[in-house]
Amino acid sequence: MDKYIDLRSDTIAKPSKNMRKAMYEAEVGDDVFKEDPTVNKLEEYAADLLGKEAALYVPSGTMGNQICLNVLTNPGDEVICEFDSHIFNYESGSPALLSGIQLNPIKGELGVFSKEDVEPLIRPKEAYYMPRTKVIEVENTHNRAGGTIWPVEKLVELKETARANNLFYHLDGARIWNASVETGISVKEYASHFDSISCCLSKGLGAPVGSIIGGTKEFITEAYRVRKAWGGGMRQVGILAAAGLYALKNNFKRLPDDHQRAKYLAERIKKIKNLEIDLKSVKTNILLFKPLNMSIDEALIKCKEKGLLLSVGRVGLLRAITHLEIYDEDIENAASILHDVFI
Repeated sequence: MDKYIDLRSDTIAKPSKNMRKAMYEAEVGDDVFKEDPTVNKLEEYAADLLGKEAALYVPSGTMGNQICLNVLTNPGDEVICEFDSHIFNYESGSPALLSGIQLNPIKGELGVFSKEDVEPLIRPKEAYYMPRTKVIEVENTHNRAGGTIWPVEKLVELKETARANNLFYHLDGARIWNASVETGISVKEYASHFDSISCCLSKGLGAPVGSIIGGTKEFITEAYRVRKAWGGGMRQVGILAAAGLYALKNNFKRLPDDHQRAKYLAERIKKIKNLEIDLKSVKTNILLFKPLNMSIDEALIKCKEKGLLLSVGRVGLLRAITHLEIYDEDIENAASILHDVFI
């Protein structure tokens, strides 16, 4: 097969010519000494966008989340999160490995949970024989739920619960950009409710690498120390930061195209007899759907043979993600392939 329609992830998009030009022309310095002007510009731009006092450029979303959790906790502490969250499923046990903390997951509805779910899990402060609850963590948009979006009123409700119990509040906003363009709610508004936020530049925005974390100046000072301790201190990294800055300034506003294409493909999938999809879960650029007449492995192979690359979502579900290298023609062809495979 010469060319595949690659819907495995929005991380597979390659830098455009204009992004590569920005990278080539980037002014650089030693970022460990905070002397890389392009990194500094990115962090300042991102901090303003997030409405935070400061921001820090890190190599990956996993490192971003884990630095935030490390700064907010001490060994033996506990983080309340959702059962299908990224930090619980896709970060290689890092909370325990790197910070000596454990996760206490809640099974939410399309990735969303409530204060009524959280309150029974908050450990009594006088119970010295229990872990100490320290952080409530949410993911918006929610990957394993299918790119679903948290209602703001739910976020505010949990913020009040966190404050009432003297807990920190962290947002895994890897795809917060998608939530923002879909709802019209600014990233700054979303981030304002949290003590810390981690957001990716290498997913829907199309940068080749990197994430941003945001918080107070004091928080970022400590995060900077942890980044160095974990091997995340990079030198003339402005070459990569330039891609992130270009992505924020140019690719953020085009994300609705991805959402429109995902929703159109979902409608086409709904009409295919041997595929099952919940249309109400398709809010942004991620689709989860279930094959009824074959196994997941067989489905992946048959689709690949016809030129369509998919990935695995939750157990028993296929996943497709639209992104900036997928166009209307690709969606039409993907729908035709799915029809032929699952007819």
